[in-house]
Amino acid sequence: MRAAGILVVALLGASLAGSASALRLPSAPRCSIFPKSNAWNRRVDKLPVAASSDTMIRSIGLSSGVHADFGSGLWDGAPIGIPFDVVSKATPRAEVSFEYADESDHVGYPIPRWVHIEGGSDHHALLVDKSSCRLYELGGLERSGGRWHAWAGAVWSLRSNRLRPAGRTSADAAGLPIFPGLARRDEAKRGVIDHALRFTAARTRRAYVWPARHYASSSTDPSLPPMGLRVRLKASFDVRPFPRQARIVLVALKRYGMILADNGSSWYVSGAPSPGWSNDQLHTLGRVKGSDYEVVASADRPRPGSNAVR
Repeated sequence: MRAAGILVVALLGASLAGSASALRLPSAPRCSIFPKSNAWNRRVDKLPVAASSDTMIRSIGLSSGVHADFGSGLWDGAPIGIPFDVVSKATPRAEVSFEYADESDHVGYPIPRWVHIEGGSDHHALLVDKSSCRLYELGGLERSGGRWHAWAGAVWSLRSNRLRPAGRTSADAAGLPIFPGLARRDEAKRGVIDHALRFTAARTRRAYVWPARHYASSSTDPSLPPMGLRVRLKASFDVRPFPRQARIVLVALKRYGMILADNGSSWYVSGAPSPGWSNDQLHTLGRVKGSDYEVVASADRPRPGSNAVR
């Protein structure tokens, strides 16, 4: 996309609510990151606040600061964030065994020799196939005895809005794809993130709402958030004092919000590692507190016919 075109899209997006088409990955320009009508790409800044907003935000943490769980450099010997690889039809396919075999997609996964696996305990591997425009995601990936093993694996067509079957997990606890919810440096460099972001909460409920398909809790406490909960930064929050990279993230959180996708530290926002991120700028997001967010009403209940709540 030409620079002028990007500017026009950005200006239009600033004044119109609804859907948007996510900026494409430069290394896979033929592939949209899901259709413009996909939940990840829908603006939510004009939708009403959920009746349960105060309760949900309080349970996640009113005074807890937002944390960019991505950046540049290393932490505990691994890149900061969830990495991804762009592969093609030439990438050899590998067989993977799964802990959650009944809920995983049993296909050949295009795992390159130089695959990047997330550090820490989650060991996610995200693979974007630029030839078929398919997304392959694996959680807990490790290689032992010459064979690959993971907790779970899932595959999506990047040209479709098709969800996983109700009740089925993915590489993420919510049964959602991880890649479309990452803040990426190539987006920030162009000045706009035009999709929702992924975030985690310390305690969740044994429930999920559209577009999530799975829960990861035994608690039925109605004050706890379900997987798939969508929150946004309040319109009244002033983002102007923040440095450029943090401001780009905050504008996205106003327009598109973020989707609860896994258990973890509260208000941790996901992104892909890159040497182009400024950790100093991203750390300023800690000045944003849970009390600066609100739950979007449309994400507080399942859509008709979605069979999303259980």
